Amino acid sequence: MSGSVLYDVPGPRARNRNRVYGVLSIAAIVGLLAFIVYKLDDTGQFQAGLWDDYEYADTQQRIVDGLLTTLKTFAIAAVLSLVLGTVLATARLSDHKPVRWVATVAVEFFRAMPLLIMIFLLYAAVFTSDPMWALVIGLTLYNGSVQAEIFRSGIKAVPKGQSEAAYAIGLRKTQVMTNVLVPQAVRSMLPSIISQLVVTLKDTSLGFIILYEELLFVGKAFAQQTPPVNGVYAFIPMVIVFGSIYILLCLALSSLATWVERRTKRSRKGTPPPMDTTAVLTGDPAHGAGPGAAGAS
Repeated sequence: MSGSVLYDVPGPRARNRNRVYGVLSIAAIVGLLAFIVYKLDDTGQFQAGLWDDYEYADTQQRIVDGLLTTLKTFAIAAVLSLVLGTVLATARLSDHKPVRWVATVAVEFFRAMPLLIMIFLLYAAVFTSDPMWALVIGLTLYNGSVQAEIFRSGIKAVPKGQSEAAYAIGLRKTQVMTNVLVPQAVRSMLPSIISQLVVTLKDTSLGFIILYEELLFVGKAFAQQTPPVNGVYAFIPMVIVFGSIYILLCLALSSLATWVERRTKRSRKGTPPPMDTTAVLTGDPAHGAGPGAAGAS
């Protein structure tokens, strides 16, 4: 019995074997987590004294300041990367070969360059006194080149007949892009765009390499400055607290991507059927421009 063109539906023996594999995998994961927790507890990482400093208002204010700095950096880098992505995608779709070549080289170069190296070079060579812009520009160049490929692939995914029909009625390329291709491509691109913004948010943590006081830098400095308890520094509590903040921020953006995808699917379902273009061009109501056409005749 076949339930898919990609694979056969597993039989009774295969289903039983898959259940056994699933149970063994879950047991292995639970065992690994239990071992990690045991080792951390054995080395004193869960001592109550390591968590005491998080009760102070000064500590909480430092965390809030680091969070606001991270969000400010992310907001600037996100906007600039979307603008750069739009420019590069437009250049890669240009009819002029030199423009396409330059844009292609820029996109491939910034995608291939390790982000950490790019940020450090910008900081060491240009923005020594202002590390925020080294981080922002590094994030912009890398994520902008990735967003450019998302934009380009989304536009290229629109059926070719759409652009051909637009050119046939005399629209210029700019009008075809802005009025026909981009509006249709946006729906399919939005989840991927927001997913890349999640990557941008996580990559703001690389600012600690250039001593930029974003959230991770604040957490690391806090763990180093906190007096040890029984010879143990508060690195694990720092990872738990600050890691949870990053996870919550990324989950919020991922939820936004899911919500946008559901809204776009719902709007597509509620879109009325397209009007017969033959009737529009010929002015002949017999082609059926809709229920109103029949009533008018």
